[in-house]
Amino acid sequence: MKVIKNYLYNAFYQIFVLLVPLVTSPYLARVLGPKGVGINDFTNAVIQFFIIFGSVGVALYGNRQVAYVRNNREKLTNTFYEILFMRIITIGIAYIAFFIFLSLVHRFQIYYLAQSFSLLAAAFDVSWFFQGVENFAVTVLRNLIVKIITLISIFTLVKSYDDLAIYILILSLSGLIGNLTLFPSLRRYIGLPNWKKFHLWHHFYPSLVLFIPEIATQIYLYVNKYMLGMMTNVTQAGFFGQSDKIIKMSLAVVTATGMVMLPHVANAFQRGEMEKVRGYLYTTFEFVTALSVPLTFGIAAVANTFVPLFFTPKFMPVIPLMMLESVVIILIAWSNAIGVQYLVPTGQNKAYNYSVIVGAVVNIVANVPLILLIGTVGATLATILSEICVTAYQIYAIRNQVSLVKLFEGYFKYFLAGLVMFIVVFAIDLKSPDKWSILFLEIIIGVICYALMLLILRPHLIKEIILKAKTKLGN
Repeated sequence: MKVIKNYLYNAFYQIFVLLVPLVTSPYLARVLGPKGVGINDFTNAVIQFFIIFGSVGVALYGNRQVAYVRNNREKLTNTFYEILFMRIITIGIAYIAFFIFLSLVHRFQIYYLAQSFSLLAAAFDVSWFFQGVENFAVTVLRNLIVKIITLISIFTLVKSYDDLAIYILILSLSGLIGNLTLFPSLRRYIGLPNWKKFHLWHHFYPSLVLFIPEIATQIYLYVNKYMLGMMTNVTQAGFFGQSDKIIKMSLAVVTATGMVMLPHVANAFQRGEMEKVRGYLYTTFEFVTALSVPLTFGIAAVANTFVPLFFTPKFMPVIPLMMLESVVIILIAWSNAIGVQYLVPTGQNKAYNYSVIVGAVVNIVANVPLILLIGTVGATLATILSEICVTAYQIYAIRNQVSLVKLFEGYFKYFLAGLVMFIVVFAIDLKSPDKWSILFLEIIIGVICYALMLLILRPHLIKEIILKAKTKLGN
């Protein structure tokens, strides 16, 4: 029950992180236009590189280490402060590198400066600690208030393209304020550090090991926008960014299991309960499949209606990008279940590192010819190809540790249910006018169609849910 509750909290947290840009996208698409949106996506992609290098893999490493020592208050206290101070120093170095970069560029400087507060915010991001102690409620509740204030600020202060810098500043500052509000909740878990046992750089190398895949993962998440901006123009980067925004929003619901299960699996692994660890993988893999399949087929089915309504007709090139990129929802769901929820907590960093490095290399290499040939569609295809490589490598890495037959048991039932849902919704979408009422109706019909198909096909997870429901009713 605790895992389910934490999953819901983390799903809400991940959604809240993306909520402001999503809710405001229709408004901003109108007041900022494709160019303004493109400049934001392009400059944000650049600042993310500095955040990645300054964070040195703390998100995954900190979560895991806190899970290992959470039952010892003294060790937990020192572990927290050691990792926090180390990250502040590395972010500080990244900030110096950013200002060197800023002195060398001659366009978008004001926008880069506004984005830089996100870099400062990363230094004080302690969400990894609360994930490690499996308290996801605090991150959600604290950030909810900040996000509401952010929404009000955007609609109040951003009125035209000239307010682009203000919009970026609002987003950056909201991240910083949101992170700072988490610190008062730390008192429940930690005290003052024992300075005699304080080893600041004790965590640097093991964190660096997980930093390598984080670099690879994040680089190929942001390199598409950067390469599009450099090889075509910022407007094309904006089109790709809008598609990517919707896909990432959907993924937040699926990948929320990663940070929830990581400390859970790490704790079981520390106790030597490998059978339980494998059981967690089978369950979460089927769970993310059940969630990701309808999201993939659903986004592809409603894209024709969704894009002109949500982003305005100026963003029509986003439609094929969304339909194509929706495929990565399933691929990332699988690689997240295997990588973050199995390989990392069981200490198999080498296999995890190789998988994401392969993905990054494939993405960058494929981007050059594909972007030159077919622009934004090429960047999307490169993304899909890279995610296929990541997932395939991870499956290969665990082939002798788990039963692949059991891992993929009944997955075709979810695909069949998703395909039927897609055919029904897409047929309605093609013949219907672009109206919000029609879009909501399509979503409702899609959910009902998918649910009915699952009840008919009865995959393993659905059988378990039905059995537990009958048992409760019987009691």
